[in-house]
Amino acid sequence: MKKIKLSNGITVILKQNKNTPRTAVTFYLSLENPEKIPGVYDILNRLFLQGTKNRSSEELSKDMDENAIDLYSEMKADYIRFKGACLNEDVEHMLDILQDIILNSTLNDFDKEVIKLKGEIDAELESPKSKTYDYFYKNIYENHPYGCTSSKITEHLDKIKKKDIKAAYKDIIKTSRKIISVVGDFDEKTITGLLEKHFKSLKDNKDFECKIPKPKIKKDKLICIEKDDAKQAQILEGWIFPTYKTKHYATICVINSILGSSGLSSRLFLELREKQGLAYTVRSSYEPKRKSAIFSIYIGTEPKNIKTAIDGFKKEIEKIMTIPVSEKELEDAKNSVIGKRAFYTETNMLEASYTGLYECQNLGHDYEKKLIKALKKVTSDDILNCAKKYFSAPKVLTVLAPKACLDNVKNEIL
Repeated sequence: MKKIKLSNGITVILKQNKNTPRTAVTFYLSLENPEKIPGVYDILNRLFLQGTKNRSSEELSKDMDENAIDLYSEMKADYIRFKGACLNEDVEHMLDILQDIILNSTLNDFDKEVIKLKGEIDAELESPKSKTYDYFYKNIYENHPYGCTSSKITEHLDKIKKKDIKAAYKDIIKTSRKIISVVGDFDEKTITGLLEKHFKSLKDNKDFECKIPKPKIKKDKLICIEKDDAKQAQILEGWIFPTYKTKHYATICVINSILGSSGLSSRLFLELREKQGLAYTVRSSYEPKRKSAIFSIYIGTEPKNIKTAIDGFKKEIEKIMTIPVSEKELEDAKNSVIGKRAFYTETNMLEASYTGLYECQNLGHDYEKKLIKALKKVTSDDILNCAKKYFSAPKVLTVLAPKACLDNVKNEIL
């Protein structure tokens, strides 16, 4: 793996995987400024493949289909990511299309995409689980760019004009930090020349400084969502945790594995599903972003079990804060985390995505090796100290259930 810079300052990560038939390219535009109106970035992302000054949306689609090119964009909290994969012999053609999309998008079909987005959000929020997650993130990241959920976008969609999309597009092209990651069977000199040729007119922002603030929660919050036709209660509890660039990152990954991300062997699964039969699905998750991360616990259960499930959450959190993890459970958890990470390099696209992401988040393209070393060093004391520190912080508890069930437990769970 090699890191270079193009003449315009754009960082490029190159990883040669010989004898692989398809080359993968990811292009990251790291966001310096929060969006001015919730939903602007989402609509912008939807418009990238709706045509350029040189190709209509139909021509783009036909061109990619005929040449077996997979190319699309993704909007994330901290960046926009373009992902492309093609046969090795078609790399130049794919880069030509990617350049055209990034630099020459017309942003046509604005009204059409807004209507489609409204419909998709309405359908999404019909799902009790989706609605619970939406309200959870909107409240844990209250008045923060990371809290731009589907329901919040809906509140602001009518305020967004096409000029707002164009202004955001112009700002991102100008102010973003740009990273390209290429993984596949290629000649280094040739691929570098192609990247120089296609992206020389872009400029990297050498003074990039992310202006998204660090979020905070001052006190516990209880969010109750009444849904009388809900057959299952949705319960989601979470905390703001530290993110990638902290000495605790590897330890938190192991805590997540112990509590609920390792499937059948996790504590939440064994205690709440196997022993108490409260749910089919119960799990924890750890989701890092540039400025913060969320650690959360989720369960779907019968409405009559709301209090029992929340008490189960509390019991498992208290255990990991106060009782040392056994050596066997610790080693099993570490091996589980490390084993799952091996899948990140299973395809050229996955490898291009993660090496680019690490560089985008200022971790360095070789971060994976450093993280594996850190994971192997995590101790039982690290687990205790980390759990005590972060699970003692304010939390957000979100519960969706029929009104009668919520009324019965509100006072007990406050």
